[in-house]
Amino acid sequence: MKLAIFAILASAVAAFAPAANTQRQTTELAAERREFLSQAVALAGAAAFAPVANAVIDYENIGYLGGSTTVDVNNANVRVYLKFPGFYPTLAGKIVTNGPYKSVGELYNIPGLSGAEKDLLKKNEARFVAKEPAADYVIDIFNNGLYR
Repeated sequence: MKLAIFAILASAVAAFAPAANTQRQTTELAAERREFLSQAVALAGAAAFAPVANAVIDYENIGYLGGSTTVDVNNANVRVYLKFPGFYPTLAGKIVTNGPYKSVGELYNIPGLSGAEKDLLKKNEARFVAKEPAADYVIDIFNNGLYR
């Protein structure tokens, strides 16, 4: 048993030991360093003169996603409706599951709305906008992964 353990230990150590014939000459190492440095300088030069990317870095309607008093009914997350008394979770869930909307007036056509829910919508109608749905935000409209 001790011999088997010793053999396993010796084979494990031998796997990490350097081979005897793998010594490199100093000139070979210097050439590798020069090649590496020249590639690094070329890459840094290319990065310094890279063309400008025309990507959209800010969503122009970001304020309507919960950061202002006005809410975009097509892109705002269900949790944004916590700001409105009586909306969360029932009415807020109905709004986000039945979108997208072309106008705020379409909110009144949500199936299953009660009279009280329609009154809440009417009371807060001025605080809603219906912007074009943006794929980056619509994907998280139901659940944005924030948990308590």
